[in-house]
Amino acid sequence: MRLVGLATCIFLLVISVEIWATLSIGVKLIVTGLTKPAAITHAGDGSGRLFITLKGGKTIIYDGSKVLPEPFIDLSSLVSTDGERGLLSIAFHPSYKSNGFFFVNYTDTSGDTVIARYSVSNDPSVADSNSAVVILQIIQPFINHNGGQLQFGPDGYLYIGMGDGGSGGDTQNNAQNPGTLLGKMLRIDVDNGIPYAIPSSNPFVGNPEVLDEIWALGLRNPWRFSFDRQTGDLFIGDVGQKTWEEVNFQPASSTGGENYGWRLMEGVHCFNPETDCNDGTLTLPVLEYDHSNGCSITGGYRYRGSQNPGLFGYYLYADYCTGNIWGAIEDGQGSWRTTRLLDASFRISSFGEDEAGEIYVADYQEGRIYRIVQKSKSMPWIPLLLLDDATP
Repeated sequence: MRLVGLATCIFLLVISVEIWATLSIGVKLIVTGLTKPAAITHAGDGSGRLFITLKGGKTIIYDGSKVLPEPFIDLSSLVSTDGERGLLSIAFHPSYKSNGFFFVNYTDTSGDTVIARYSVSNDPSVADSNSAVVILQIIQPFINHNGGQLQFGPDGYLYIGMGDGGSGGDTQNNAQNPGTLLGKMLRIDVDNGIPYAIPSSNPFVGNPEVLDEIWALGLRNPWRFSFDRQTGDLFIGDVGQKTWEEVNFQPASSTGGENYGWRLMEGVHCFNPETDCNDGTLTLPVLEYDHSNGCSITGGYRYRGSQNPGLFGYYLYADYCTGNIWGAIEDGQGSWRTTRLLDASFRISSFGEDEAGEIYVADYQEGRIYRIVQKSKSMPWIPLLLLDDATP
């Protein structure tokens, strides 16, 4: 036998190192001492601040070094907090720097969803608590599956994730009922109309059988969703029933109207009915995992920051019960591959994104906020004698 040529050895070595190298992440603690953090976001005003929503009704500010002593806003007297209820998210208007508007999603003392607009006061660290304008109220039949996420899309419209109304198995079949806002993704124009307008490009405008606010349907509990800041693609982490958790994907080119399947399907599997559940019109999730890996998905963000270049383009998501964090990336042909990046071993209630695109996670149980950091781990290289067995 003879040795393979030097160039071939170098090529194989490079390939081997690339195969052995694996992507992993860690978390860096930045805030402690909170009570039930439910959401993390930024104001887009150039300040670099993080706004952390607490389930009990307060939103606080982390200025990059500390949490400010006074909350940005305190809605505790308006909010019910039993079960999955509470102050669930806050979203800042794309023109917040000039108009001072932000929006909140909370469960009121009657147990119903309220979407309201507030304004910042003359102090940029304190909101005007008397500036409330109620935008939308939605009756909730049960205490769970409130959804809760608010996000402004790249189109400037406000997107609202609504759960199916609760209980189990969507007993009222709300997610497939076009006459209710429950179990839907909503899309409204908060810059026009009183209290809002319907975008003319919403998919069901003019259809008397479907509510105009509906952008997509067939969702069970889209607790957290996000837009890719680079492409405008929409990722929806939809919490499953008893077996499957899923991530739904809507490309930026979509004109809306997708039916993501619940309660007909859970993940890519029939739920109700147990067979022949998909007539070909449903949009299936791009990712799913079963309950051997957790029990409740926490949707995240596609990483577009600069501090962790190996994560660029990965969609990060987690399970609330296990603390597993996964990263998923698209292969360029419509398929996604996913890998577990970290067992965080804490209750991940939410991801958040700062102005620079760095990603954070909230530890709901211990009241902590962490920043995601990339770690590179590789197997140690052991020199091998590469032989060409074909030549005697």
